[in-house]
Amino acid sequence: MDRPLTGKTVLVTGAAKRIGRCIALALAERGADVVITYLASQAEAELTVHALTAHDVDALAIRCDLRNPEDIQQTVSTVINDFGRIDLLINNAGIFASEALEEISADQWDAMFTTNTRAPFLMAKAAFPHLRAVKGRILNIGSLGGLHPWATHAHYCTSKAALHMLSQTMAKAWAPEISVNCIAPGMIVQGEVDEAYEHLARKTPMQRNGTAEDVAAAAIFFATAPHFITGQLLAVDGGLGL
Repeated sequence: MDRPLTGKTVLVTGAAKRIGRCIALALAERGADVVITYLASQAEAELTVHALTAHDVDALAIRCDLRNPEDIQQTVSTVINDFGRIDLLINNAGIFASEALEEISADQWDAMFTTNTRAPFLMAKAAFPHLRAVKGRILNIGSLGGLHPWATHAHYCTSKAALHMLSQTMAKAWAPEISVNCIAPGMIVQGEVDEAYEHLARKTPMQRNGTAEDVAAAAIFFATAPHFITGQLLAVDGGLGL
């Protein structure tokens, strides 16, 4: 396989499993050295690092509580100390929850924004001087929920909408050295699919739900596309949002 990312170092948050793991593996397949963060999934993170190194790249897993600004700063410092550079930051980590709007507590609201919006901001801010030095890139993982209101996910949808706007603000503020883009996945399924997701698949113009590989392919596009492409929000939803 072509390895256009050889010599690049990528930091992917929340990549021990699921979509983040798939993105990390796709990057390694293309030659990138990959650092992943995890919180409680140490065993999965170790397995992911093993899978990454099978692609003849360097890989590292760092435990990072994205709610803690000091952890975020230390994670970036570790990447620089061990790898010497960061070429691409992918803010993938996020939390998802469902709750009736009138039942959402202040703590639930704050927890959603702390992980889904504040953490990407703080991680990008910490990585900023290192990305600027190499004319690097940032890719944020938003959500179709940040584009369309879901009545029982108000705190989630709002946090992702804020991340979309943050991405565009970063793109303007940090140009021309850093390109910043965002992916908004739709219904992404892995493993066994329940009837609710099958119903959504039937509503989707492409007649299926998305996969982690679909999101990873979009991530590879932004990782290798011309640096001139910035401030873009790409829905990976099979047309569900139309």
